[in-house]
Amino acid sequence: MPDSAAGERRAHLPWREAVAAREFPAVVATDLDGTLLRADGTVSPYTLQVLERYVAAGGEYVLVTARPPRWLRPLAHVVPAGGVVLAGNGAFVVDVEAERVVATHGFATPEVVPLLAELVAAFPEAMVAVETTERMVHADRHGADYWQDPGEAVADLAAWAGAHCEREVIGKVLVRALWTDSRAAYDAVGEVVGARGTLAYSGAPGLVEIGPPGVTKAGALASWCLERGVAAPQVWAFGDMPNDLPMLGWAGTAYAVANAHPDVLAAATAVAPHHQEDGVAQVVAAALGRRSGTETGRHARAPEGGVDSRPSR
Repeated sequence: MPDSAAGERRAHLPWREAVAAREFPAVVATDLDGTLLRADGTVSPYTLQVLERYVAAGGEYVLVTARPPRWLRPLAHVVPAGGVVLAGNGAFVVDVEAERVVATHGFATPEVVPLLAELVAAFPEAMVAVETTERMVHADRHGADYWQDPGEAVADLAAWAGAHCEREVIGKVLVRALWTDSRAAYDAVGEVVGARGTLAYSGAPGLVEIGPPGVTKAGALASWCLERGVAAPQVWAFGDMPNDLPMLGWAGTAYAVANAHPDVLAAATAVAPHHQEDGVAQVVAAALGRRSGTETGRHARAPEGGVDSRPSR
């Protein structure tokens, strides 16, 4: 997993002080699982209300996630009207309402075919799979063991990719096994991948994700902001896992939720409340309160229940 070198340029502040010291954000960019969403995959009514107030106050927010396009439909109610989701760690831009991938940053066929062949050979104990614009496809072994949603099995994953990559963009390669040491697994996969991909770790046990070279959440967010004339200092980003580090490093203000990975906590400007306490919403509510001259952003207890945004499997 990436080292927390990005943390060297961050000076931790109490999150309320960080809010008070900064201009109202033009954009809020937030990860989903472990950050905006609760542990059961729901979005609280409080969070939805705060996001609506933020948009009404002139802000824009965007969801930036490792999830593939096929897992986004349950989140349609969270996406702002006319908005998109930056999915697959930056590989896919998805219009969730229209159920359409509107832009891709995928692997080139000459890159991904030999890479898949080498990964399948190097890790016989692992499930090797690809996420495309439409589905997950994996080498015909271990799928049911390592994934609740095993996708489609093929005898030769590299050959399948060679035949389909031009019309069905591959945005992520997945390598998953019953590994207990995430760092060792990340390093071992990295030795095989080299410069042919961008490694990411989003917290799933035993899973290493590989994106196309240079494709990260940061790149996708920067492009989305550029289209709107928004510069990095005007952006507040929220995350919890190492795959969020590029995005947090790019944004002018980086918030880790209290439950975040140690590398993310080290890289943050400030630490927001736990995701179970609607930490993203509390920070945004405080910014709204400061702008309107009222003290807000704290609620004694997050509302019970929420809107279920877990993917159906």
